[in-house]
Amino acid sequence: MIGEHSSKQYDNELEAIRSKVLLMGGIVETQFLDAMTCFRIGNPERADRVMREDDAVNQLEVSLDDACSHLIVRRQPAANDLRTIMATIKVITDLERIGDEATKIARIAKAMHARGAVTISHYEMVRGIANNTTDLLHDALDAFARNDGKQALQLIAQDAVIDHEFRSIMRNLITFMMEDPRTISTALDTLWVAKAIERIGDHAKNIAEYVIYVVEGRDIRHTNLGAPADLGLPEQAK
Repeated sequence: MIGEHSSKQYDNELEAIRSKVLLMGGIVETQFLDAMTCFRIGNPERADRVMREDDAVNQLEVSLDDACSHLIVRRQPAANDLRTIMATIKVITDLERIGDEATKIARIAKAMHARGAVTISHYEMVRGIANNTTDLLHDALDAFARNDGKQALQLIAQDAVIDHEFRSIMRNLITFMMEDPRTISTALDTLWVAKAIERIGDHAKNIAEYVIYVVEGRDIRHTNLGAPADLGLPEQAK
C-alpha cells in the first residue's frame, strides 16, 4: 500500500509538471503568433506584450527546472520515468528558446515600424515558412501532450522543408540587396526574422524527438530520419 501511494503521488507530481510545461508551450505559441502579427502590421503595443511575456516564460523555465530536479532527488526514478523527466527538462529549454526567438522577431518588427519601414511585402516573403513553423510547433506540443510517438515521428521531416524555405528566402534577399542597396537595411531585418522562424522550427523538431525518446526509448537526434531525399525536395535542400 505504501508503494502504491508513493507511485500515485509521483504520477500526480509529474502530471503537474507536464501541465505547466503545456501552459508554457501555449504562451510561446501565442508569443510567436503575436510576433508575426507585429511583423506584418507593425503594432508596437503588441510587440511590447510579446517582450513582457518572455519574462513569464523565463520564470516558468526556472520553476519547472527546479521542480524536475527535486522530483529526481526525492523519487529517484528509473527507466521510462527517468527518461520522461529528462526529456521534459529538455522540452522546457527548447520552449524558453522559442520564446527568445519570438521576442527577437517582435523587437525587429518594432524597430522597423519606428523607422517607417513597410513590412507587409516583406511579411509575404516569410509567410510560408511562418505558417509551416506554426503548424510544426503546435503539432509537436500536441504530440508531447498525448505522448504520441507516431505523430512525433511524422513531424521530424517537416523541419527539412522549413530549412529549405529559409535558404530560398536568404537567396532572394541577397539578390534584392545586390540589385538595390537601398533595400539592405530592411532586407537584413527580414533575413533575421526568417532565421528566427527557422530556429523556432528547429526547437519544435527537438520537442518531437524528445517525445520519441520517451515513448520508444530511442534517441534519434542527429540521424537521417526525415532526410530531404525522402521528401522529394530539390538538391539544394539536402
